[in-house]
Amino acid sequence: MWTIGKLAKRFAVSRSTLLYYDRIGLLSPSLRSGSNYRLYAESDVRRMERIAMLKEAGLPLETIHALCDAPGTALEQELEAQLGRINREIAQRRAQQQLIVRLLKEKEVLAATRLMDKERWVALLEGAGMDDSAKCLWHGLFEQTAPEAHQDFLESLGIDAEEIALIRARSREWSALSGK
Repeated sequence: MWTIGKLAKRFAVSRSTLLYYDRIGLLSPSLRSGSNYRLYAESDVRRMERIAMLKEAGLPLETIHALCDAPGTALEQELEAQLGRINREIAQRRAQQQLIVRLLKEKEVLAATRLMDKERWVALLEGAGMDDSAKCLWHGLFEQTAPEAHQDFLESLGIDAEEIALIRARSREWSALSGK
């Protein structure tokens, strides 16, 4: 059995957090001691592990509460929806980052950011010894194995939608021609 203090320490949460979880019915202790202390069983610890994992995934407590007792398909659907929300947020942040760099229009600013643009990426590939044929193969494999990630990657380089469509179409052609 776990006391509230031990459980709080195990999950790096405050005692008041666990009291709140109990109050809203998210995680209630299985037992009470003779002195009325909350005691958590291993099943409670497993539930808290699930709560902590879902909280870390960015889900709100209300959703976590609904998912804790829901079938696996509901969890999978909610996680897929959360992933979509995160991907949209990342794309929005990427666009903001690129806009700020364009507004500043300073090479020093670009060099000091984590932003990778098309020119920097091509220079890295060429610096690693990749010729045009190897770059085509790379794009073809990327498109074939992870098309959505390939799209996201190209967007992250600040390439416009028309050029991305062209690169992806060529990538599919290169992949088909190479037989990979």
